[in-house]
Amino acid sequence: MKTIKVCFLLFVLVAITGCEQTVSRNFGGSITITLKPGEKLIEATWKDDDIWYLTEPMDSDYIPKTKVFKESSVWGVLNGTVTFIESK
Repeated sequence: MKTIKVCFLLFVLVAITGCEQTVSRNFGGSITITLKPGEKLIEATWKDDDIWYLTEPMDSDYIPKTKVFKESSVWGVLNGTVTFIESK
């Protein structure tokens, strides 16, 4: 019985921490996505528990930015954020 409890606790721990996107999407929280150097963020959206984001190459005079994609829920509870970091 003790083995079953330990296995169950390990399963729950992996399920909660194993997929940062799912946790942020369903339970609030935040994740950071660092884009490849030379890419800038155009748009981001969720499809189920997956985040999709559109990037394009930076122009030579473009200044990299940090962009935050925020959720605004009806009750203001469990709001998640995704931070995108651009770099040259």
